[in-house]
Formats: sequence, structure tokens, C-alpha cells
Amino acid sequence: MNQRIAEVERNTLETQINIAINLDGSGKASFVTGVPFLEHMLDQIARHGLIDMEIDAKGDLEIDDHHTVEDIGITLGQAFAEAMGDKTGIYRYGHAYVPLDEALSRVVIDFSGRPGLFYEVKFPKAMIGSFDVDLFREFFQGFVNHAGVTLHIDNLKGANSHHIAETIFKAMGRAIRMAITADPRMAGMMPSTKGSL
Repeated sequence: MNQRIAEVERNTLETQINIAINLDGSGKASFVTGVPFLEHMLDQIARHGLIDMEIDAKGDLEIDDHHTVEDIGITLGQAFAEAMGDKTGIYRYGHAYVPLDEALSRVVIDFSGRPGLFYEVKFPKAMIGSFDVDLFREFFQGFVNHAGVTLHIDNLKGANSHHIAETIFKAMGRAIRMAITADPRMAGMMPSTKGSL
């Protein structure tokens, strides 16, 4: 399998974002985004997905976090699409259940080439510290649209918003890790009856 790395730059009037990823890394990550709670969540994807990730983002945080969070999702999706290549020989599908104390979430992902987000999460509180939990959906929608994946996210139990968020992002990392892993029985083959993804 070729080296699966990508570096993507995205500049708009609202944000300037640079992302570098290595899908076959060891979970090393560095973030400069101005949104500390999002960085904490992205670190879960990197560590549990064993993906090396560097994200440098400057956004209009004086307005709010919305554009920065959404555009990081978009740019991360673009980086994944580039790094994945033609997806030959991967498992394609991944899933994970992750608990944290009383919270339990399930994430299922398909590197299908077809963007779709199915998000069933209800947070007990609207804010985690200064972070608006509505922005998680915006992040995942941006990622899905540009990575070309089908993503199901379900929070099954939880009373603490921080715990719920952390189970979602840890499960996301684990599900991605499963899906992008090379399947030795599919070496050189496309994991689709269509012949392409």
C-alpha cells in the first residue's frame, strides 16, 4: 500500500487552515486552532485512529467558533480524501462502541464515496465550557461532505456532555482505524462490487 499522507490548505475570508495527516501514523498530533475543546476532541481521533495529524487554523473567533470548527471539518475531509487514494485493499467499513463512565456512543463509517451524515446525539447541556455543542454536527457534516463517507453517530447513553462528546470522538477514531486498515485478503482488490469507490 502506498504512503497515505496529505497536506491541504484552505483559505477563505473567514478562515485560513492548513492540515497535514498520515493515516499510517502513531497518533501524534499538534493543534493550533484557538478552540481548545475541539483540539481535545481531535486528539481523540488522532490517538485512537493512530493517525498523525497537524492542524493550524486561524479563524474569525471574535465572531464565534462556527466558521473555524466547520472549516476544520471540511479541510480534514479533503485531507482524508486525498490521503486515501483509490481505497484499494482496505476494509472500507469500520465501527466502534466506546464507553466513558455513564456515557456510551457508537460510530459506524463507510468509505463509500457517498457523503451522508446520520447524527443522533442529544447533549444535556448546550455548552461544554465555552464550546457550543451544536458545532459538533457542523464539524462532522463538513468532514463527511469532503471525505465522501457515510457516517452514523449515535449516543446511546449519557448524562455528562463532556463524556458524551469524548465517547463520540474516541469511537470515530476507532471506527476510522478499522475502516482504513489494509485487509490482507483484499490485497489489490477494490472493496466494492462496482469496481470503484
